[in-house]
Amino acid sequence: MFLGDGMGVSTVTAARILKGQLHHSPGEETRLEMDKFPYVALSKTYNTNAQVPDSAGTATAYLCGVKANEGTVGVSAATQRTQCNTTQGNEVTSILRWAKDAGKSVGIVTTTRVNHATPSAAYAHSADRDWYSDNEMPPEALSQGCKDIAYQLMHNIKDIEASGVIMGGGRKYMFPKNRTDVEYDMDEKARGTRLDGLNLIDIWKSFKPRHKHSHYIWNRTELLALDPHMVDYLLGLFEPGDMQYELNRNNVTDPSLSEMVKTAIKILNKNPKGFFLLVEGGRIDHGHHEGKAKQALHEAVEMDRAIEQAGTMTSVEDTLTVVTADHSHVFTFGGYTPRGNSIFGLAPMVSDTDKKPFTAILYGNGPGYKVVGGERENVSMVDYAHNNYQAQSAVPLRHETHGGEDVAVFAKGPMAHLLHGVHEQNYIPHVMAYAACIGANRDHCASASSSGSPSPRPLPLLLALLPLGILF
Repeated sequence: MFLGDGMGVSTVTAARILKGQLHHSPGEETRLEMDKFPYVALSKTYNTNAQVPDSAGTATAYLCGVKANEGTVGVSAATQRTQCNTTQGNEVTSILRWAKDAGKSVGIVTTTRVNHATPSAAYAHSADRDWYSDNEMPPEALSQGCKDIAYQLMHNIKDIEASGVIMGGGRKYMFPKNRTDVEYDMDEKARGTRLDGLNLIDIWKSFKPRHKHSHYIWNRTELLALDPHMVDYLLGLFEPGDMQYELNRNNVTDPSLSEMVKTAIKILNKNPKGFFLLVEGGRIDHGHHEGKAKQALHEAVEMDRAIEQAGTMTSVEDTLTVVTADHSHVFTFGGYTPRGNSIFGLAPMVSDTDKKPFTAILYGNGPGYKVVGGERENVSMVDYAHNNYQAQSAVPLRHETHGGEDVAVFAKGPMAHLLHGVHEQNYIPHVMAYAACIGANRDHCASASSSGSPSPRPLPLLLALLPLGILF
C-alpha cells in the first residue's frame, strides 16, 4: 500500500507534469506509474467528526477499516481526542496486524517519523496522534495508563514470527531525555525525548529471537551495505524527526524513499506466505502545509519512483498494489498556461484586476499570502522557482490546510477490480484483506495452498444463455 499523504488529484496531475519536465518533455502527456494501474476509484475522506479530515482519522480508516475521530489513531469513534480514558475497549486492529497474524512478513517505510499519524495507525491505539513519546503526553494520560506511540511501536508488534521492517525518521523519540543524537551532536532539538529513561532501540533488539538476524541502522551507507538475504528484522531511523525533503536530502546519510522500498521488499519477499508493506510519501503533505509546492511535488515524484521500484520486484499475478491518499490540500494550478509551461511558472497573462503577474500554482489559504504596499505582491520581483518559494494564497494562515474533496485510489493485481467507483475510505483495507485472505472475512478462501497461505477460490463461471430470436 502506497500512501501519498496529502496527494490530492491536483497534486497527482502537477506531479505528472513535473515528472515529464524533469525528463525534458512538455509534461502533460507523461504517465506516472500510478497512471498505469488499470483500476481507479474515488475515496471519501471525511472523519467521523470532521468534514475536512486529518491524517490520523483517515489512517485509521484506510488501515483499520473503521472511520474515526480527527486526531485519533487505531481506535474507533468512541474514543475522544486527548481523552486517554476513552481508549480502552475501543481499539481497532489494522491490516498490518491481520497480515502478521496470518504469518506474513510486515513492513512500514515512511519519509516522516515512524511514529507519525499514518504509520502509527498500523500498530498503535492512541487518543492523540501527537503522543510521539511520553514527553508529549499530559500527566493525566500517563497516570491513566496510556502509552506513547513510540513505545507502542516497539511493544505492539514485537512478536512478529516472520521478518519485519521499520524505516523512516523519529530517532529522538526512542532515547532517554537529552541523549545526544548520533548525527547531530550539537543540536539540542535532536536530543532524546523520553522521560521514562527507556532506550527503545535496545528494547526492540531484546524482543528479537537469538537465531534471527536483526539490524538497527541510522544512515544510508549502512542501508546499502546490508545483505537483505541475511536480514530478518530491520529498524532504520535516519533522522531525529521527519526525514529531509527529497530536494534537500543528504545522499550520504539519508536514503531515498525508493531505496528504502527496494531493501524492504528484498527482506519481506523471502517469506513464502507473502507480506504486507505500507509505504508513505509523508512529506508531500508537509510541503503543501508550508506552501512550498516545489518541495511537495518533488516528494510526489519520488514516491512514484518508489512505486515503479516495487513494480519491478513484484508481480500483478500475486501482489495487490494500492496507491491512494489520506486527504487532499487546497492546492491548485490554472491560469490558461500553454502546453509545456513550467509547472512552477507564470500564467501567460497578468491579472485583469491588479495588473500583476501570477503563478499557475496557487493555494486557497496558507503562508504565501503577501501584501506589499497595500497590494498583492508582484511575483516577478521574487524567485518563484526557488525550492522553498511559498506560492501565493487567498487567505493568510501560518499553515495551509487540507482539502475536503475525494481522493483517487489506484489499484492493480488480484481483486483490484473491487476498487472501482466511489467508496468510503474505510472500505480499502477490507478489499486488501479479502484479496489476501487475511482478517475476519475469509469465507471465500480456499484452504491453504502449497505456499501455506489461503487464497481466494476461483469464482464460478457464469454463462448467460440467451434465446436467439430469428426475424423473418
